[in-house]
Amino acid sequence: MPLTVKAMMEAANAVVERIDAQRAKDLIEQGALLLDIRDAPELERTGRAAGSHHISRGMLEFRADPDIPSHDPELQLDRPIVLHCASGGRAALAGKLLKDMGYEQVYNLGGFSDWVNGGGAVADQK
Repeated sequence: MPLTVKAMMEAANAVVERIDAQRAKDLIEQGALLLDIRDAPELERTGRAAGSHHISRGMLEFRADPDIPSHDPELQLDRPIVLHCASGGRAALAGKLLKDMGYEQVYNLGGFSDWVNGGGAVADQK
């Protein structure tokens, strides 16, 4: 049976904890990385969470692997990572990917609107 998006989402949601904006803020205060995985045009349209780091979902594997030259030093296997995208789906899938790659503490904030509606500060807003 072929792998479906539904099955991938179920697997991701089973291993990546979904958190609210307040929990995300608490984790960030303790040193977690807030990682925005939306594509660049999405950030240009809406702005970004203040203090967030950006790596598009399409480049995540290449930036997350510490053994290749394109590794992003903000990504550390033992540093908590709070992911968000536009609605939470890509963040869930990306979270499972990071866990599969050995990242220990990965959380899904959901979408950018979850951050904004939870009182999160926004930068570069148009």
